[in-house]
Amino acid sequence: MRSEAAIVGFSELAPTKKPEGQTPLGLIAEASRQAIDDAGLGATDVDGIVVCPAMMQYSMLWPSVVAEHLGLEPSYLDFVDLGGATSCAMIARAAAAVAQGRARNVLCVNGDTWDPKGMYLKPPPMVAPLRDFTLPYGAAGANADYAMAARLHMERYGTTERQLAKVAADQRTSALRNPLALFRDQPLTIDDVLASPVICDPLHKLEIVLPCTGAEAVVLTSAERARDRPHEPVWVLGYGEALAPDPFQREDFLVTPTVESSRRAFEMAGCGPHDVTLAQIYDCYTSAVLIELEDAGFCAKGEGGPFIEAHDLTYAGDFPLNTGGGMLSFGQPGLGGGMTLVVEAVRQLMTRAGDRQVERNDVAFVHGNGGTFTEECSLVLGRSS
Repeated sequence: MRSEAAIVGFSELAPTKKPEGQTPLGLIAEASRQAIDDAGLGATDVDGIVVCPAMMQYSMLWPSVVAEHLGLEPSYLDFVDLGGATSCAMIARAAAAVAQGRARNVLCVNGDTWDPKGMYLKPPPMVAPLRDFTLPYGAAGANADYAMAARLHMERYGTTERQLAKVAADQRTSALRNPLALFRDQPLTIDDVLASPVICDPLHKLEIVLPCTGAEAVVLTSAERARDRPHEPVWVLGYGEALAPDPFQREDFLVTPTVESSRRAFEMAGCGPHDVTLAQIYDCYTSAVLIELEDAGFCAKGEGGPFIEAHDLTYAGDFPLNTGGGMLSFGQPGLGGGMTLVVEAVRQLMTRAGDRQVERNDVAFVHGNGGTFTEECSLVLGRSS
């Protein structure tokens, strides 16, 4: 299905830590309106919609709720819930729907509010395997899981805290050029990262993503319709997904399904990591970026630390990574957080990134990571079909 679909419009609302007066549906409506307009289309042109859960306002009938709120009557609806891999998987499903002729123009939209005061008023239902086989042994959630991954990587391969902290510092340099980023006016150095409080050893506060309120949307269309849109199309060259058990049940905690999802995406695209000119990799934690870089093939297993140390990861560097600031410096609006990585890749490939435009924008690798390295989805996007 290489190059059967292209992204022709996008939108991204400025994230905020103040959800007062905002609702997921309201955010979704505004992001959708902007993306459809950016694609040079009208609401009646959209006949497909793909959504993900809104963590703070979930509905069993969310696709139809969103479609009705937007005034759409699509022939194709989809609902994706793969944790942090959700946004990349939404693009994959939309592209497949277009390629199969199930829809002409598909809207992928995420939006969520984040209210820490009300987040835990009602405990979420616990998945049985996690409840029965992981929590009793002291794994207390995502912070602990990704901290354990970082510590194991350090012990096994000699990775240092400074190498991990450099991920956050370099992404902040890019965020300073992003007028939408939460931390657009707060410079950050490696020493600043290491001086921030340790939340779960060895991870510091500034190595952990900040939940926020926000929304993003993109519009995909078919190859024959893509070339007469207002902006240069971004082609979906390849995508791949993979799943593995909880890392505590796997043979090796540090080998993730990214190995397989990226292999499938690159195989479909007919290229490899050496062809990628910019990367947008899920950055819920600095340790996640390190391990995903390795498993996607940008360096060998165990060499992530030296790779990060040797390369300039900023928008102006030799390996541009998370050039909008990533979620660490942009913010993470619920399960839609990964869509900011998709949008940034599209923005760069369309040469619409302004002051942070990368020098080479031929091929982008975008990766989403769900759970603790359990649900993985990889995309290869390009300027040329």
